[in-house]
Amino acid sequence: MNIEVTSVSRTEQKLSRTASAIFVITQDDIAHSHATNIPDLLRMVPGVDVAQINGNITALSIRGFNLRFADKLLVLVDGRSVYSPAFGGVFWDMLDLPLEDIARIEVIRGPGGSIWGGNAVNGVINIITKKASETHGALVVAGGGNANQGFETTQYGGEVAKSTDYRVYTKYFNNGHFPNATGQDGGDGWHTLQGGFRTDTALSPKDTLMFQGNMYSVREGSPTETFPSITSPGLVNIELPVNATGGFLQGVWNRVYSPRSDTSLQVAYDQYERNDQLGENRRTLYLEFKDHLGWGTRQNIVWGLTYRDSDSTAHGSLYISLTPASLNTQLVDALVQDEIAIVPDRVYLTAGTILEHNYYTGFNLMPSARVVWTPGPNQALWAAISDAVRVPNEIDTALRTNVASFSLPGSPLNVISIVGNPRAEDQPLIAYELGYRRTIRDRLSIDFSAYYNNYDHLETIEPGPIFLENTPPPPHVVFSSTFGNLMHGETHGLEAAANWKVTNRWTLSPGYAFERIHMHLDPASLDLGSVGLAQGSSPVHSAQLRSRLTMPHALSWDASTYFVNRLTDPREAAYTRLDTGLTWQFTEHASLSIVGQNLLKDLHQEFADYTGTVRSTLIKRSAYIQFTGRF
Repeated sequence: MNIEVTSVSRTEQKLSRTASAIFVITQDDIAHSHATNIPDLLRMVPGVDVAQINGNITALSIRGFNLRFADKLLVLVDGRSVYSPAFGGVFWDMLDLPLEDIARIEVIRGPGGSIWGGNAVNGVINIITKKASETHGALVVAGGGNANQGFETTQYGGEVAKSTDYRVYTKYFNNGHFPNATGQDGGDGWHTLQGGFRTDTALSPKDTLMFQGNMYSVREGSPTETFPSITSPGLVNIELPVNATGGFLQGVWNRVYSPRSDTSLQVAYDQYERNDQLGENRRTLYLEFKDHLGWGTRQNIVWGLTYRDSDSTAHGSLYISLTPASLNTQLVDALVQDEIAIVPDRVYLTAGTILEHNYYTGFNLMPSARVVWTPGPNQALWAAISDAVRVPNEIDTALRTNVASFSLPGSPLNVISIVGNPRAEDQPLIAYELGYRRTIRDRLSIDFSAYYNNYDHLETIEPGPIFLENTPPPPHVVFSSTFGNLMHGETHGLEAAANWKVTNRWTLSPGYAFERIHMHLDPASLDLGSVGLAQGSSPVHSAQLRSRLTMPHALSWDASTYFVNRLTDPREAAYTRLDTGLTWQFTEHASLSIVGQNLLKDLHQEFADYTGTVRSTLIKRSAYIQFTGRF
C-alpha cells in the first residue's frame, strides 16, 4: 500500500491513493523471477497475456486482442515511448536492457489515454530504470544453457566531482534455435550486442539532470516463409534473417520547488533501422514539458505539452511495401489533470484529459475521472471511467502486401493483396473500472479489479477493387482487400493478485485473470475473420503462482507456475509452464543460480501469427546456469 508509483498520474503517489488497476514489478521480483528478458518478466502480471511465437518474436497484450503487434498497448522506458508508429505495437526483440538496472516496472491494466495520449487503450507498461547513484561499483553477470546459449552483462558505476553519478554497461546474449513442427532446425536463433550509459547530475539543490543513451545491434533468424511471387508465379520459400541497429539519447531536467511542486523537461532522440522485408529506417524526436503544482492543501494539478516528430523510410519488397515509402508525422499533446482531496486522507477525485492532434485523423479528446476511498490505512476502494483512442498507423493507411497468387489457364497471373486505407478511422474505447486492495496484518495483501470495456470502429478487412497491374512484370490482376472500421463490441473481466507471507522464509504470490470478449460486425461489413480473431486470440482464463523460499546455508529456491487457457483463433491448446531456480549466495557479493524453464512439457506451441508471415516454432524445455558478482 505504501509503494510509490508515477505512471498513473505522472506524479509520485502511494499505491493506496491510486485509482487504477496497477501492478508493480519490483527489483526483488525481477531477481527472483530468473527471467532473462522483459516479456518473460511480464508473465507474472494478471491480465497480461504473453505468448512466444518463436525464438525471437513474442506477442504481448493487456486485456485481450493479442497479436504480434498489440496495437492497444503503450510501452514506455523512463517515460519515453517505444510504440512503433509504423506497425502499431512494440518490437520486443529490440527492447532489451540489463534487468539488474530496472528499478521497477509499473503495469497499468486499463486505459491511460488521459495521461499518456493515443494508443494507451488497454494498458500502459512503464519500465523505470535505477538512478546512477544506485549502481555504483562493478557488476558482472555471465552464464549460458541449452536455449540461452551464452549471455553476459558487464557494468561499472561511480561518481565524478561529488555532483555526478554515472554507469556504463555492455550486454550480450546468444539464443539458439527452437525446433519447427517437424522437429527440424526452426532457424529462429537470436543474438544481440548493446552498450549504454546513464549520468545523474545535481546542478543545484533544486535542479537535477539525467542523461542516458544506448546503441544496439540485433541479428535474428526466421523460420523459412512461403510468399507469393509476382515475377515467378507460385509460392516461393524465402529465409528472412533480420538485422536491426539503433539507439537513443534522452535528457531529463527536473526542478523541485517543494515536496508538492516540480517541473520537468524531457528531450529524446531515437533511431533504428530494420533490415527485414519492409526495410524500415526511422528517426524520432520527442519533446515533453510537464509541470506539477500543489494548489492549496487539497489540490494537485499536473499540466504539460508533448511534441513528437517522426521520419521514416520503408524500402519495401515484392511482398510488402508502404505508399508513400517516406513519411513525416507529427503529434502534439496538451495534458491537464487535477487531483482533489474531497475528504483529506480519505476520498480523492482525479479528473483530467489530453487533447491530442495526430497526423491521420486530427484532434482527439481523452478524458477520465477516477475516485478512490481509503477507509483506513490498509485498504482502498476505487472506481474510474475513461475514454481512450487507438489512432491509425502507417500499416493501416499505406500498406501494400501480396498474400497469395494463383494462375488459371489462358489468363494473367492473379495476385491477392491487402491495401491500406488512407481514410482509416480512430478506434475509441469507453472503459468502466472498479477495484479494491487491502493489506491484512502485514502478512497478506490482496488486489482485485473488474472492468467493462466498450469499443467502437475496430478494424476489419473488407473487399476492395479488382484492377490490372503491369509493374512489376508480368502483368497481373490484383484482387484487393482493404481495412475498414466496421466492428464494435465489449469486453468484461476481473483480475486478482495476492502476496501471502506464509512464514518469515516463505512467500506465495498467486494471480488470476478472467475475460470475455464479444465482438459484432456492422451491417455493411463483409469481413470473414476479424470477429473470431478478436475473440479467440487471448485466453478466457489465466493464472500464476509464484513461490519464494529462503533456506539455510545462503540458499534460496524460487518457482513460478503459469497456466494459460486454450485459444480458439489461432487455435492453440492450453498449457502450463513451470520455471524454477536455486540460488547460492556463496559470498556477500557473489551468487550462483541454476534455473530451469518450461519444465513440465518439452516442445509446445504457444501462439501463431494470424497473417502467416511469421512462422511459429516449438518452445522447448531449457536450463541455464548464471554467475552474478558485484564488486
